[in-house]
Amino acid sequence: MYQTDPPRPAKEALPTMYDLPSENPEEPGLPDEFHAFQPQLLRDTFSPPDYQPEQVFVASDLNLYYDPHHPLWYKRPDWFAAVGVSRLYEQRDLRLSYVIWQEGVAPFVMVELLSPGTEKEDLGQTLQEVNQPLTKWEVYERILRVPYYIVFNRYTDKLQAFQLVADRYSGLNLITPRIWMPSLQLGLGIWQGAYQGIERLWLRWYDAEENWVPTPVERESQRAERLAQSYENWELIQTNS
Repeated sequence: MYQTDPPRPAKEALPTMYDLPSENPEEPGLPDEFHAFQPQLLRDTFSPPDYQPEQVFVASDLNLYYDPHHPLWYKRPDWFAAVGVSRLYEQRDLRLSYVIWQEGVAPFVMVELLSPGTEKEDLGQTLQEVNQPLTKWEVYERILRVPYYIVFNRYTDKLQAFQLVADRYSGLNLITPRIWMPSLQLGLGIWQGAYQGIERLWLRWYDAEENWVPTPVERESQRAERLAQSYENWELIQTNS
């Protein structure tokens, strides 16, 4: 690549999301059915009250390019959220990937759903090989400095949470399987219930009153119930008048 003097900013000189591959079918930890449903429930219930919807970007299984010195290196988080960034790429287009030197805003929270092929890397139990990309743990902790890193094992229903303290992740001692994130005014916890017709333990967001944030389907159902109740009350009043 031709080098100018002075050097051009990375946002201008390095590849954009349009120039970089957006998928790799040979990557380990390919999505299964749970990896499709669980991120969707996280998306459905992630609504930080201090941010407008157009200031929030959430994604699952999307390439995240993190190193301007190695622009082809990327990680593919199971789910992540960034706040204070445009919902659309440069406010006009759906993203193909999340390119950190283009966006300028790192994710606020990462969620990894453990699978046998990726467990050691997700938990920081593998070492970086010489001249090879960093592990997910290292990228989230050292490069992106993501404030909250959440790991959930659906086989054991174990939830682990790590918070960035100074420059290292510190494991949170969870008395209950819930993590409150003050900057978001949201918390993430384990919920027992049916989603997409499947009853099990799921990760789900909750609000400051510790109520589970409803999904769009649940909100519509609640609205219909309120309308029905209002109509019943009106009929009762008409009958007694």
